[in-house]
Amino acid sequence: MSGVGLRVLFSGLRSFYTYQAFQNIHRHFLYLYIKCIKFFLYFLNLTDAYLRADTGMDAIKITTTQNVDLEYEAAGVGYRLLASLLDIIFMTVYFGLVLLILGISGSMNHTMFDGDNYLLMTLLTIAGLPLLLYHFLSETLMNGQSLGKRIMGIKVVKLDGSQPGIGSYVLRSVFRIIDIHILNGLVAIICIPVSEKSQRLGDMAAGTTVIRKDSTTSLRDTILYRQIPSYSIVFQQVSLLSDKDVAIIKEILEHSMRHQKPENLKLLADKVKAKMGVSVSWKDEDFLNTVLLDYSHYQFGT
Repeated sequence: MSGVGLRVLFSGLRSFYTYQAFQNIHRHFLYLYIKCIKFFLYFLNLTDAYLRADTGMDAIKITTTQNVDLEYEAAGVGYRLLASLLDIIFMTVYFGLVLLILGISGSMNHTMFDGDNYLLMTLLTIAGLPLLLYHFLSETLMNGQSLGKRIMGIKVVKLDGSQPGIGSYVLRSVFRIIDIHILNGLVAIICIPVSEKSQRLGDMAAGTTVIRKDSTTSLRDTILYRQIPSYSIVFQQVSLLSDKDVAIIKEILEHSMRHQKPENLKLLADKVKAKMGVSVSWKDEDFLNTVLLDYSHYQFGT
């Protein structure tokens, strides 16, 4: 056989075995995907007991930077576990689709990864990065929620009631290795029920906790109020407030109105008046709503 023929033969064999290796990887991940589905279904019955236990869980009291106490229902082990399992499903589906796409590409072109395992591993590594950063990215971009948390109606908050920053999400993600990945989540399952604020180790390090959002609430996700054409700002002193101040004011106002806490409104209004240096005899609710509307036009108005 000529040298050209041998090269063609060896090239064909190398392509065949490379493709076969890829198919084996694909089958292993498909098997892992099926096991994850079975794992999810198996634990549904276990989480039911936790969900029932969570119903009677004591409220978490959060003291805001305005020295106003807010009470939220803690997201216990059951809700957080089920949210995590949903996240696993979403991540597994995503990676399964990636492997399916690569598998179809390999089937259509057997020489796609011919003699270039680095290309295959590079593509798998790039595709795996969103999985590695999933919780950090989702909680950062979705205001303290992952897809699973959003479905379960829970979210991450700071213990002062404010929105966590990037540093808090980084700490939560780093400690996830200890809380979740080591001993299959046993550390978190133990820490959350016994801690005063329903925190895992990552929450303790980041100064955060996870709460249940009121399903009947109409909270807007930002501090932006609907603007009114030709509106004139009443209190120019809103320029002394920051975005964080206004976000906390909005949260306390809506929380206090929802739970009929007029004493919180009075305390908050007094704090805001002192910071802005104004003195008016308005109703607390009217004053705070006007401050939010003023700030919205001051900060976002055209």
